[in-house]
Amino acid sequence: MNFINYDKHTRRAFLRRTGQLALAGTATPFAINLAAIGEAAAFNATDYKALVCVFLLGGNDYGNTVVTYDDASYARYSSIRAAGAGAAAGGIVLPKAALAATTLLPTTALAEGRQYALHPNMTGLRKLFNDGAAAVQLNVGPLVAPLTRTEYFSGNTIKYPRPPKLFSHNDQQSVWQSSSPEGSTIGWGGNIGDLALSGNTNSLFTCISLAGNSVFLAGDTALQYQCSTVGAVKAQALSDNFFYEPQMRSAFAELIQQHSNHVLESTYNNVTRRAIAAEAQVSGGIGAVNLQTAFPSGNSLASQLKMVARLIGARTALGNKRQVFMVQLGGFDLHDNLVAKQPGQLRMVSDAMSAFYAATVELGVADKVTSFTASDFGRTLSSNGDGSDHGWGSHHFVVGGAVNGARFFGAAPPVSVGDTSAPDDQWHVGQGRLLPSTSVDQYAATLAQWFGVAPEELNGILPNLRNFGDAGGRPDYPTNLGFMKS
Repeated sequence: MNFINYDKHTRRAFLRRTGQLALAGTATPFAINLAAIGEAAAFNATDYKALVCVFLLGGNDYGNTVVTYDDASYARYSSIRAAGAGAAAGGIVLPKAALAATTLLPTTALAEGRQYALHPNMTGLRKLFNDGAAAVQLNVGPLVAPLTRTEYFSGNTIKYPRPPKLFSHNDQQSVWQSSSPEGSTIGWGGNIGDLALSGNTNSLFTCISLAGNSVFLAGDTALQYQCSTVGAVKAQALSDNFFYEPQMRSAFAELIQQHSNHVLESTYNNVTRRAIAAEAQVSGGIGAVNLQTAFPSGNSLASQLKMVARLIGARTALGNKRQVFMVQLGGFDLHDNLVAKQPGQLRMVSDAMSAFYAATVELGVADKVTSFTASDFGRTLSSNGDGSDHGWGSHHFVVGGAVNGARFFGAAPPVSVGDTSAPDDQWHVGQGRLLPSTSVDQYAATLAQWFGVAPEELNGILPNLRNFGDAGGRPDYPTNLGFMKS
């Protein structure tokens, strides 16, 4: 009897192999047309939607971002984070009085009287949450399959697999974006883009990065178009002073775009033509978008998100109904000077995301654009004296008019460093490192389904998702977390 692994015979896998045959010159016209029909059927967008990944490089400290606030939990937080002294003998504790202005007021109360506040510098995101335009997903991080603390410490990584290379910056950035460690070439944002290509008049602008080259936006077919905070990236040789005479520049432009019988030269020139044409289209499109929303100056994340807003404003000119964007902000690897440096970083995040949401309101697409945060990992709840060390799970924000806002999703973890005598403390693996109770795959699947990805397509985008939800025999780990409106 022959056994077939049906997971490897999905329509996406078939289309990928068909594309490979086409590249080899062996695919029939029928196969090519069948692939095109399949992709079109997979994603028939009639409206506009966009996802915006806001990546916080370095591993943001969750404990001082979404801060436990009820009296009992705050007392434990204060005791744990004050240990080890540092930061003028106060450890890395935020005073409770400073949190009063940023307390979160959910429409549905958390169990056991748990409460949270945001960092005092995050007034913008606090307002969005309390106004119903933002939600918090608690304790989310990479998982291969549901995992308990007992299973984690069993040492049996075959029976109880864990994400590869935990606590490594580069690898966990890649795992968040692609489910694989550093070296991965395909990300889940790009895979979502693959399904959206046929719905866009110009597929080149489906996936756009303001963060340089990122695996998140790399698809099987979708390319990531890189843009700068001032607009389209120009062809260097045609915009600098190397060819200072207009006639020379014109001649060179013609030379690098002309058709050629040489395969490599022809390919190079085709790419160059596409880049120059894309630059002109982007420049023309965003040139017609005049935002009145004020974005904070001196804030690199705000500059990126302002350009994303302008690109969304130019969506008709660019020919897009579905888009995936990525922006990023570094500076979160705070083993030292956490109390001194994190406040400025969190202010930039809060101010930038708040201004971006206001811009989507101005553009009339607030319920069509969803931004969400991600980071390498959370950090330890315990202090190393002046900072916190690499962790695992963390709390993240989802912002937009289609978000089920003013709510927490997921379970609030105990405030602990991993006390094995506490029977309910299953979510810590030492030093207050959170063992995720929600996987990145669940988080991503919820966003993807709102974006328009069909349930049957999700496993092709998120390889570990089959281990969660009803299909994985774990309905307690749903594949739709509920933070997006239907």
